[in-house]
Amino acid sequence: MIKKLLFILLIAQNSHLFAQTIKTDVLVIGGSPGGVAAAIQSARSKVKTAIVAENIHLTDDGRAGDMLIIEPEANISSGIWAEFYKRVLEFKKSAGAKDTAYNAPLHFEKNTGEAILKKIADTVKNLSVYFGASFTSIKKNGDFWEIKITQNGKSIEVKARVIIDATENGEVVEKAGAKLKRAFESDDSKGFELYRTSIAAGIISPNNNRRGSYWYVPMTGVLPIGVDNLLVTERILAGSNNIQYLPMQTAIGQGVGAMAAYCAFFKTSTEKLRVRIIQGELLDFKAYLLPLSDIPPADHYWRAFQQVCATGLLKSVKQNGQFVFDPDATVSTAEIEPTLKEIYTRAFLWFNKEKPGEKFTVANTLSLISDYTLTDPLVLNARIKSDWKARYKFTLDFDMKRPITRREFAVLANRYLNPFARTVDLNGRLVN
Repeated sequence: MIKKLLFILLIAQNSHLFAQTIKTDVLVIGGSPGGVAAAIQSARSKVKTAIVAENIHLTDDGRAGDMLIIEPEANISSGIWAEFYKRVLEFKKSAGAKDTAYNAPLHFEKNTGEAILKKIADTVKNLSVYFGASFTSIKKNGDFWEIKITQNGKSIEVKARVIIDATENGEVVEKAGAKLKRAFESDDSKGFELYRTSIAAGIISPNNNRRGSYWYVPMTGVLPIGVDNLLVTERILAGSNNIQYLPMQTAIGQGVGAMAAYCAFFKTSTEKLRVRIIQGELLDFKAYLLPLSDIPPADHYWRAFQQVCATGLLKSVKQNGQFVFDPDATVSTAEIEPTLKEIYTRAFLWFNKEKPGEKFTVANTLSLISDYTLTDPLVLNARIKSDWKARYKFTLDFDMKRPITRREFAVLANRYLNPFARTVDLNGRLVN
């Protein structure tokens, strides 16, 4: 009897050595740039996150010491990508490099870039890293995924509410029995308002023969078909091993990480994503929703411009091969009227009554705000006139008769009309 008990205890001890169970809110599988960025953002969004991968790798091309070059046209100063970019420049400066101008091509060794990305991940709270590990199986059990991995010859079971597939071949999605969507192109959104659900944006590198083009990724673009709480990073891109995709990969990963964190934090599913809450989280971390390349995050109203453009009230403008906000240009009535009527039920009556001209004026803007907020026009005009330069820092003088600039309109619309507060569904349609 005693021998049998000892035998049972021995088996139990050995099984403890060779089997382990990890519980986490979000699990990222894959050490790609998008996967690491997703893990970083998920953890920074205050949910327990783990990443499982053989190692971190920026690209499969070349060896560890090979020099990688990212053209400046591929760069937009968004979120985690901007953080990585800054760390690379700091490393190069400390090493005595002279090619550290912001608009110059970014040169760095492959292993240096991977070490920098790993160092960023290592400093993030709520993030556990399991390198030297490989993914073996996945299945759904109730509200949780059960994943088996192998690390150093040991079998580990991970239970997670949300999974992010950051593998290049979409292996996790395939084994989960889901279906991948084809690589998303911004042109896919014609006829839809998907830009309103964007989680990442940037500029296409000229190396991809798309000079002057921009991209954005809507939330539906990273959701596989057939399952809940499973998201994708790398596999939605065609040719992600091209190093010019690195800004895009990290931006998409950051967006996916925020989506996963939302599901974990609110204990909900990807079918019930709240677009504006997730986008607001990304804006908190200075991640671009739309590629307004002339408005840096340091601009005091960067967030207002991103929010107003994400509603469609103002749109980006193609200028000198770039997509810009063009803050000093004037606002045309034709540009803003359709969206204002869509968002605000009172706007239809206001336009019929006021009949603004071709150019929307400062007076038109204040009249619209007065009508929407039910504020006395004289009181509102006096308040905004007082705040014009003191609070809003507008450079042009307050003049009711002149056409309003895009900067002025965006700031005032964001402040008083708050179009970003209107709920939209995953197709970008307004929800009443």
